[in-house]
Amino acid sequence: VEAVHLIADGKAPRIPQPKEGATYEGIQKKENAEIFWDQPAAALHNWIRGHDKVPGAWATIDGQVVTFYGSSLLDASVPVGQELSIKGASRPGLVTKNGLVVFGNDGKMVLVRNLQFEDGKMIPASKYFSADETTALELTEEEKKMAEDIR
Repeated sequence: VEAVHLIADGKAPRIPQPKEGATYEGIQKKENAEIFWDQPAAALHNWIRGHDKVPGAWATIDGQVVTFYGSSLLDASVPVGQELSIKGASRPGLVTKNGLVVFGNDGKMVLVRNLQFEDGKMIPASKYFSADETTALELTEEEKKMAEDIR
């Protein structure tokens, strides 16, 4: 009660908190969220999940900054997938039907579900190699006639 009255009267002592021993972490910046690959899988997972959504843990793939989102530890045999070279990683990642599998220095795996490119485009990691493919819509003769009638 005495402390509340001191504060209300504007007479409470003001002691600045020392920086030493402080546990507050400032706002994370994108440049500080790069993934360092020489770590166990659990540390990679914690780094990616710890930076999910802001600012987003990132790595360089094909000369482009790619941000990783939605990781989980993968405790299974190495899945089948297409290799993806990641700058700084001792072993290439694997683009699988479930996402991007990356490896820690302990040989264990982390599954990353989503990737975001520098232009802001986000894709499921499983679609990395098919992200630029476009499918042309081909109409049958009947559909072409219908399209013309609608036009």
